[in-house]
Amino acid sequence: MGKAINTSRRDALRKMIRSSGIFAFGGFGWGAYLNKAKVSNLVLRPPGALQEEDFLNSCIKCGICVDSCPYDTLILAKPEDNVAIGTPYFKPRSIPCYMCPDIPCAPPCPSGALDVNKLKAQQDTTENNGLDINKAQMGLAVIDTDTCIAFWGIQCDVCYRACPLMDDAISLEYERNERTGKHAFLKPVVNSNTCTGCGLCEHACVIEKAAIRILPRDVAMGKVGDHYIKGWDEEDEQRLRNIKDSKYENTDEVPAEDYLNNWEDLIDE
Repeated sequence: MGKAINTSRRDALRKMIRSSGIFAFGGFGWGAYLNKAKVSNLVLRPPGALQEEDFLNSCIKCGICVDSCPYDTLILAKPEDNVAIGTPYFKPRSIPCYMCPDIPCAPPCPSGALDVNKLKAQQDTTENNGLDINKAQMGLAVIDTDTCIAFWGIQCDVCYRACPLMDDAISLEYERNERTGKHAFLKPVVNSNTCTGCGLCEHACVIEKAAIRILPRDVAMGKVGDHYIKGWDEEDEQRLRNIKDSKYENTDEVPAEDYLNNWEDLIDE
């Protein structure tokens, strides 16, 4: 009887140790997957989203924004999506952002991961909760000129007509077709200053794999750095001031390259 009890205890202990090992291994695997999922830099977030790192630190994965979207555009990331699990994102080729004027997804966010201050209308207004969807910067449309049939000379303006900011975010550039001598190219051109990244153009593209695609803005665009400035642009002057103030906030040292290129002399007061 005593031997049977000892055997039972030994078996129970062995099973417990084995289970703990499996659990620990699973934890390591899960952690590794989460790190891998966060590496994806092509994910598109809802309107008003903070910069990706700040967004991931702020989002509590509650799904309120997903439930608030009337078009089922937003998705909560699953393990197989290669996106940080439980965070909201969208695939414009499947369902784009339909640019709701009142932006129902952003205001309910309880953590500030979707910041309505980034969507404030320029003028105080009670219309649409004082928000302006045209200020959203979810991404930027980028055109593959090799596969866009408009660049072949085939008349296609689908992306242009699908754009809610027609002639602003996407315009058409007319150009003589030297190959035929009879027709004109109608080439779509994206304005990075006004494109919101809604994805309606990508969704509408008629070819098998869209020739116009939405990418996160920091992927689609270059970065000027802090040694070049648009001297005629007050906002760009402020950008340079912010960079310099942040760079030297906790130090009295000024690198030689910055000393020789004194930024204050580049800015008109």
